[in-house]
Amino acid sequence: MLDILTANPLLLLFLVSALGYVLGRIRVKGSSLGVAAVLFVGLAAGALAPGLSLPPVIFELGLIIFVYTLGLTSGPGFFASFRRKGLRDNLFVLLLILVAAGLTAVAALLLQFSAPVAAGLFAGSLTNTPALAGLLETIGATAPPDQREALQTLPVVGYSVAYPMGVLGVILVASALQKLWRIDFHAETRALRRFLVVEQELYNRTVRVTRPEVIGIPLRELRRRHTWNVVFGRMERNGELMLTTGDTVLEPGDLLSVVGAPEDVDAMVPTVGEATERHLELERSEYDFRRIFVSNPDVAGRSLRELALPQHFGALVTRVRRGDIDLLAHGDTVLELGDRVRVVTRRRDLTALSEYFGDSYRALSEINLLSLGLGLTLGLLLGLVPVPLPGGVTFRLGNAGGPLLVALVLGAIRRSGPLVWVMPYSANLTLRQIGLSLLLATIGVRSGHTFFTTLGESGGLFLFLAGAAITTLTALLVLWAGYRWLKIPFPLLLGMLAGLHTQPAVLGYALEQAENELPNIGYALVFPMAMIAKIVVAQLLLSLLPV
Repeated sequence: MLDILTANPLLLLFLVSALGYVLGRIRVKGSSLGVAAVLFVGLAAGALAPGLSLPPVIFELGLIIFVYTLGLTSGPGFFASFRRKGLRDNLFVLLLILVAAGLTAVAALLLQFSAPVAAGLFAGSLTNTPALAGLLETIGATAPPDQREALQTLPVVGYSVAYPMGVLGVILVASALQKLWRIDFHAETRALRRFLVVEQELYNRTVRVTRPEVIGIPLRELRRRHTWNVVFGRMERNGELMLTTGDTVLEPGDLLSVVGAPEDVDAMVPTVGEATERHLELERSEYDFRRIFVSNPDVAGRSLRELALPQHFGALVTRVRRGDIDLLAHGDTVLELGDRVRVVTRRRDLTALSEYFGDSYRALSEINLLSLGLGLTLGLLLGLVPVPLPGGVTFRLGNAGGPLLVALVLGAIRRSGPLVWVMPYSANLTLRQIGLSLLLATIGVRSGHTFFTTLGESGGLFLFLAGAAITTLTALLVLWAGYRWLKIPFPLLLGMLAGLHTQPAVLGYALEQAENELPNIGYALVFPMAMIAKIVVAQLLLSLLPV
């Protein structure tokens, strides 16, 4: 069987992915590994024989697809985070990377690890393959020719022994604190729902206008004054139904349909009047509603305010369903391919609106290869640009950083003229899952044999314990300080922890627990800085520690 797997790497790839999927579905006390299990199945497979391997191009392809699709999804939230506390969060992660470097230096001095081993230990403990590549490049350029090959094996030893615990240790720490602190992921996300694509419980109430303070004032002004996070739909005045707009002025006795989260609607009602038992949203004699797929590229990437539906169609969008999440529709809500919009309009206009939005499920299964190819090309080209660092070291963003940074920008701007950069939600999710599985399977198979071989050699246990200590202590500090001191919501913090480790497996675990996109935002927020910082710090450890 091993001979068959050795001769057929694609068979090995799909077998590891399939078994990892099965293992990741197993729940123990409410937690599961999710797609991260593919890594551990790969480690077990790689340990069976040194000849088992997967082509490097599979790793590169998986990495590029994963970071690019992640960046497209996370772009808007990434830049929105910087308007709040993104700079603080990046400095926080940078500080923890320096702490990890300090722990590595202490371990190296106490246990007498050489500088190359210690630098590789640091890269493996924080699971940063580009940092290891930078170390090997530096040693290759500076070491004497007769010692070059021997010295280049030392960082690989430290990296290989520390890497598996660099993944598993983070997941164990996160799982333990999640249970210790009794984290409610749904409650944690509510505070950020105005900024990020997270689940919102929405409901309708019909309100009778009685308060004199709101009479004669446009709804747009009232929403601004009171910072209401609600949407107004139908209105009944003197027995006549109509749709509201931002210019609608309230009069005494008006019935107003309000959509929003329960706490937002209930807080708003006393300011306007009193709740009634009427349900204007269910009265469909003249105005009706329908869920319509957004499949028209001319609509995608544009805000509802820009589409001006009340003026062109006499219609309102009250909700947008993206994936499995319902979003409240505001004027600045930007539509994406694959969204399902809930439109309220006259019955006779429903057909025209369906044609306008596209409403084609088949079209949503297609990927625009032009925008995908151009985006990936730009990302790979950016990754090739050399950036000089002190000490004569040249740094490149590589196949991880380049596509990610380009995708963050393209995901935020969404479209350039007729070219739509973002892809349908379902297509993005599918590609991302495939890329992550390819990436984790390759890493696991490649590291498995070296890990178990080195662990059994003299000094291997001390390397393993040192790496485990660096990983777990850093993860504990990130989660404790971030959650208890900086008050970062736990799902977002888990993504930041995965970004600090530049580790897709940890991100996969975080997404499995959170069941929303917050970990992706945290990951994308700190990933570029964390990757660059770890490459630089690994070089410093190599040059400053005793050889």
